[in-house]
Amino acid sequence: MPGKIRFGMVGTGFIADWVLAGARQDARFEAVAICSRSQERADAFAAKHGIPHTFTSLGQMAASPLVDAVYIATPNFLHASQSILCMRHGKHVLCEKPLASNAREARQMVAVARECGVTLMEAMISTLNPNFRVVQEYLPRLGTIRRYFASFCQYSSRYDKFRQGIVLNAFNPELSNGAMMDIGVYTVYPMVALFGRPLEVEAQGIVLSSGADGQGVVNFRYEGMNATVLYSKIANSSLPTEIQGEEGNLLLDAIHTIRDVAYLPRPAAASGRGDAPVRHSVGLPLEKDTYYYEVAEFIDLIEQGRIESTVNSHENSLVTMEIIDQVRRQLGVSYPADRLPAASFPGRPTPLRVPSPPFATDKRCSPAHSPPFPADKHCCPARNAPFPADKLPQAGSVAARKPASLPATAVA
Repeated sequence: MPGKIRFGMVGTGFIADWVLAGARQDARFEAVAICSRSQERADAFAAKHGIPHTFTSLGQMAASPLVDAVYIATPNFLHASQSILCMRHGKHVLCEKPLASNAREARQMVAVARECGVTLMEAMISTLNPNFRVVQEYLPRLGTIRRYFASFCQYSSRYDKFRQGIVLNAFNPELSNGAMMDIGVYTVYPMVALFGRPLEVEAQGIVLSSGADGQGVVNFRYEGMNATVLYSKIANSSLPTEIQGEEGNLLLDAIHTIRDVAYLPRPAAASGRGDAPVRHSVGLPLEKDTYYYEVAEFIDLIEQGRIESTVNSHENSLVTMEIIDQVRRQLGVSYPADRLPAASFPGRPTPLRVPSPPFATDKRCSPAHSPPFPADKHCCPARNAPFPADKLPQAGSVAARKPASLPATAVA
């Protein structure tokens, strides 16, 4: 497709502002339309960013010959249905993370992309950051990898309202929202891109009174390697991400942006009395806005006639969604979208209110008392059946449940 790629923007939130700023650093990008449920918001966004066309009907924008591709930045529960609508009209889709509400929806999105021959990519910025390629290049220097640790804990301004009894979108499970879907995904997706599908998943966390998770910790088992991720929207952390190998370590300042990468080769063993590891800064300065790189990758795919990225691949997105599904099962977090066909257009839920301080009824969740996740007749039965019967821990025991295994599934 020669010349500029004409984009329609779907959603007018702050993330759309950020992506648009980065996208315009690519000369091939052109924003030609904005779609919002509100004409007033569409007009305001269009005036702010100099976009010539506005729509309040996604169907009309998807059918418009003015648009080649769409960027979807709406609430999570709309990602699948809106992406599928656009793809069935021949539009390429760059969809915000997480790709969908659950793995079933994600598989349906991938199937439609392949059926229609259009590009579909999840907008995961960290794995398209030039410094992620640095990480990939330095992995062999670490020798046998033994551990991946990632942390993304960022206190949400919306939590202040939550503590006052008002549940905004960020903590509303009706919109398929929660801490794992919002920021925990940043810790999981790079792990999948680097190391593939884990053998086992074991999650613990705090589920708020709205039914959304506020924070969590997830342990993974790989062959000869362990991984742990921390995520939270109710507390901050400044912990870096670390990949530990037998011959050295890599330190990443922040898994979601990766502006600094340090390589620390293992010093000679000296029973704790040797020299400290020498830190080598190997990260690259980012010459463009962090959101530029995902848009550039997406446009490259369109121009090359490819339906998926080799980095933000369909397989990586599907495995990540399967992991998130497992985490939600173990925490007891479910969404209305889990019981709806992916192509439906549910109405916008009414904002929730809680009558008392939400933290008074928070559930400290661990696998020992998480309820079975609702069975999904459209998915692999093995993955959607209730988890094996809990083995309650003995006195003084830490273990609560046998970790869940992720079955290998074909991307069809």
